[in-house]
Amino acid sequence: MLDPKSLLISLFDAAVAAAEPSAVIRNFLPDVPKGRTVVVGAGKGVAQLAKAFEDVWNAPLEGTVVTRYGYGTSCKRIEVLEAAHPVPDENGLAASARMFERVAGLTEDDLVVALVCGGGSALLPMPPDSFDLADEIALNESLLRSGAPISVMNSVRRRFSQIKGGRLAAAAHPARIVTLVVSDIPGDIVCDVASGPTIPVAETIQQVLAAIDAYRIEIPNRILDYIAGCPETLSPDDPRFAGNRMHLIASANLSLEAAALKAEENGITAVILSDAIEGEARDAGMFHAALANEVRRRGRPFTTPVILLSGGETTVTVRHRGKGGRNTEFLLSLATKIDGLENVHAMAADTDGIDGTENNAGAFADGTTAVRLRTAGLDAQDLLSKNDAWSAFHATGDLFAPGPTGTNVNDFRAIAIF
Repeated sequence: MLDPKSLLISLFDAAVAAAEPSAVIRNFLPDVPKGRTVVVGAGKGVAQLAKAFEDVWNAPLEGTVVTRYGYGTSCKRIEVLEAAHPVPDENGLAASARMFERVAGLTEDDLVVALVCGGGSALLPMPPDSFDLADEIALNESLLRSGAPISVMNSVRRRFSQIKGGRLAAAAHPARIVTLVVSDIPGDIVCDVASGPTIPVAETIQQVLAAIDAYRIEIPNRILDYIAGCPETLSPDDPRFAGNRMHLIASANLSLEAAALKAEENGITAVILSDAIEGEARDAGMFHAALANEVRRRGRPFTTPVILLSGGETTVTVRHRGKGGRNTEFLLSLATKIDGLENVHAMAADTDGIDGTENNAGAFADGTTAVRLRTAGLDAQDLLSKNDAWSAFHATGDLFAPGPTGTNVNDFRAIAIF
């Protein structure tokens, strides 16, 4: 059997491979239209999606997609733009405008293929008239600090956008639209992936305002006033969307199943706890630690050896300006609760290859992590309170930095208990 760290990496690799664009996209190709085929899209893995689509599409093709800086790849027929994430910039604004140029003047004989994956919300800024990019930046920063789940953040973003919530699809009417989605949303609510530029959602302003209040999101007053008074979002029943289709081509659930199969190939039982875990990363870390303790000490509810797998998207309420992301914060919290516990090895990483503010996807932790931090003159709980999980795992040499993966099905967590 592989050593624990190599085993965990092999599970991560299996999860990512299950969502690799070239392996899945050929199963969801639409019929070639009489007219033009135009590709649009956004997300941290969209350049790889675009290349995979381009490679298997045996007909004329044109289009534009936008991805995060450093995540691009070469396409022959599809234009690949890069912009800022998670806070939008001018290049994202230009990319949004370019999308509308691409779908303008299409006919019912034309086809729009929308490639949508996680990260697209920040990459497609287009604030309402009378607002500018600075306002959208301020809104995004407020949302990122809030600790609200991604579904809530994207509900708010849709209300302050001219491209999200199906508005790009409405602009492409009467062309037929096929949206191919790689989901990074807990529960695979596809209208929330990239805030649904081609997928409308039925939600009321009362629901959005209630969520803002519930999570105490501090939105600038001028923006909040606009959101409260803006028209309802486009309805899924709008006749402009009648002929459109959507396919979920990759998701956390499918990736976790692939990781479970890989574990079993190594002779270890794997249990998928959930593909839709949300809430504070540190709280999720404590829950997973409690479960690991129960398994290790009492042999329940699972017997060893076993690997616990989970996915979803936790959040971090930013209290201090430390370095890190939700996966390293999850692990540091877990490490404080398995301090001294033998034969427990954990990994948490974002499947897109980047967790938070630095260049790592996540990290590794075990029962010696807190001990090694103390040896280095650091305290795990203190670093956790400062939102400085990156510094903790940098000090122990346990950061995991595979680089951009070309896909994004959200967080991957694996705990091996022997």
